[in-house]
Amino acid sequence: MNRARRGEDLFVDKADYQQFIDLLQETADLFNVNVAAFCLMPTHYHLMVQTPDTNLSRCMRHVNGVYTQRYNVRHGCDGTLFRGRYKSILVDADSYLLQLVRYIHQNPLKAGLVNHLDQYVWSSHKGYLSKAKKWNWLYKDFVLQMLTVQTNTQIRIYKQFMAQEHDEDLVRILNRKNPPSMLGSEKFIAWIKDRFFKKKKDKEVPASRELAPELNTIISEVIRYYKIRPSTLRDVRRGIENEPRDVAMYLIRSLRSEPLMRVGAGFGLNRYSSVSSVVMRVKAKLQEDRKFKNRLKCIENNILKGQT
Repeated sequence: MNRARRGEDLFVDKADYQQFIDLLQETADLFNVNVAAFCLMPTHYHLMVQTPDTNLSRCMRHVNGVYTQRYNVRHGCDGTLFRGRYKSILVDADSYLLQLVRYIHQNPLKAGLVNHLDQYVWSSHKGYLSKAKKWNWLYKDFVLQMLTVQTNTQIRIYKQFMAQEHDEDLVRILNRKNPPSMLGSEKFIAWIKDRFFKKKKDKEVPASRELAPELNTIISEVIRYYKIRPSTLRDVRRGIENEPRDVAMYLIRSLRSEPLMRVGAGFGLNRYSSVSSVVMRVKAKLQEDRKFKNRLKCIENNILKGQT
């Protein structure tokens, strides 16, 4: 999803709409992207794509960049057109794909742009109703087969599905100011976290914190490993080391990239310098104490495995 800056129109006339659709076909061919659904609204667009080559960023840079260039040439403009980086949600097909196709295609109807869905030209809805070869580039067979494997009834079943009301829970999720980066069952999200967190644990990856283990998961594993009571993690005695407490704070900081003040709040510390001292102490001990390093590594591995 992306929209024009300052609420401006992204598509001024029919030529703009057609230019964007042509660009989608070009992108699908150039980058091996499967465009399953799209809807172009006056100020924004929605796309549903599958990226077999895991090249979403490259594809979207092409779409947004090339469209901006062509738009500026046509309208004698200069500078940026979009308000920022596109928003993306990784979708569990089994749980949400069909509902999202309906949500995307029903946008013009819900916005009051048309009275009947078939009247709206600038979406892939028309492609789902057509058997014309010009729509062969649209990755619709995968979606239609989820409705029914009987090819002779797919369009009829699709029409019936589109005539239903959208899923209120789904709309509520998508309308959040900050929608989630993943949409699917608990099992799907746990699988994504387990498989990709280590690869994506990077400040440059916006979704990396959502892939991270839950705070309660970290604390529970520390308590389990050391066989202690939860209250032990808040014990502070001058001159006496509390290894479980230090480890818990260190892992929350390193795995979740939580701010120091937020880490400290869970352990009765209200100064970021106190938390910073604990983190530095653990880092130093990791360099000096191999047994401690092995213990911490074991706890971390258990946390990451525990996500599934």
